[in-house]
Amino acid sequence: MFSTDDFARYTQWSGIATLIFALITVVSFIFKWGIRFRLAGATGFMLVVTGGLFPLSLTPLTRTVIPGAVRYKLVFDNGSSKAVIATPPQITSSELDATLKQAASDLFSYGRLGTPQDNQLTIRARTILHPEPGISVPLYLGQIKRSLSSRDDNGMEIDIYEDNLAKLQTNKS
Repeated sequence: MFSTDDFARYTQWSGIATLIFALITVVSFIFKWGIRFRLAGATGFMLVVTGGLFPLSLTPLTRTVIPGAVRYKLVFDNGSSKAVIATPPQITSSELDATLKQAASDLFSYGRLGTPQDNQLTIRARTILHPEPGISVPLYLGQIKRSLSSRDDNGMEIDIYEDNLAKLQTNKS
């Protein structure tokens, strides 16, 4: 898979080729070559290619995989500073920790809005318990808070609600 560095290099070479095509096109119009309109089209195409490669050099295309994370479903996301994910009821404490880190990585985006005083994305993990037929109870298992402005946030705050995880164990038996 291509990285952003690869796309930056491709954008650079495509930009150089575009400038060369543009120079040849200008010369062809000065000397009234018969191929001048084809060169103008090729130059326009190179502009489009360069313009398409440039955004790919800005945004990372790789997905970070956290070992030990389980599948989750995004239940709620306000597009700003709050999100909720659903996990399976059989999750353990270590799996929950890894899953919260995975969700924090997956849901990070520079386009999220935050308040200047908070500037954090809060992701809460929950599961659904069924104590009796026909009754469903949401149970929050933990949360993670990460920076909205820095992709590499080393100060993420993870809170795992051990008492609620214990309820999962008693619900199994």
